[in-house]
Amino acid sequence: MISLKNKSLKLKEEIEAYLKSFQTICPNATIEELNYLESGLSVVELKAKHFFIHANTIQKEIGFLYSGLLRAFYIDNNGNEISVNFIRENRYATHYSAFITRTPSKYYFQCLEPTVLVTISYKHIQEGYEKFPIFERYGRLVAESVLKIQQKRIEGFLFDNAESRYLDFINENPDLFNRVSLSYLASYLGIERQSLTRIRKKLAGHSI
Repeated sequence: MISLKNKSLKLKEEIEAYLKSFQTICPNATIEELNYLESGLSVVELKAKHFFIHANTIQKEIGFLYSGLLRAFYIDNNGNEISVNFIRENRYATHYSAFITRTPSKYYFQCLEPTVLVTISYKHIQEGYEKFPIFERYGRLVAESVLKIQQKRIEGFLFDNAESRYLDFINENPDLFNRVSLSYLASYLGIERQSLTRIRKKLAGHSI
């Protein structure tokens, strides 16, 4: 893992991208608030197959994905890896409930591609909450964004069949179609790989 602490007056493009994302959520942020935020940011570069978060450890930082792709998964009692999320550019890599409660993560976050993240520590976030009310708004909106993704996945298993879950995934993540293996995607959808292959062939036949 290479951690590059930003100390130059000219911000790295990764830092700039994160600050722009912050300003999109909090457009009224002041220079003082942005300077405080920037002072706690680091850039982390990870190779494919490397881990950003390990299960059973307390997550020290939340990551904003500048480039690359992460897979979040857990290992079941039979030793199978069960995918629960794919984190692409401009999304947050975190097991958020564990992060804010300072409890060990239940998931591994592994790079599927060379990945660059902008990270901010739990300590810096908490100090920001005390100094600037805008950070509480930012934290709440990030939490809501993570929660919406989790809730949609839960409802997909409750109310949709496998084909519908697959179509929803493709419609919402067209850029991930060729970046995620069939095995990982089948695991995420809660079906066998053979079933996913049949669904893809069926839909391909309908599109002819």
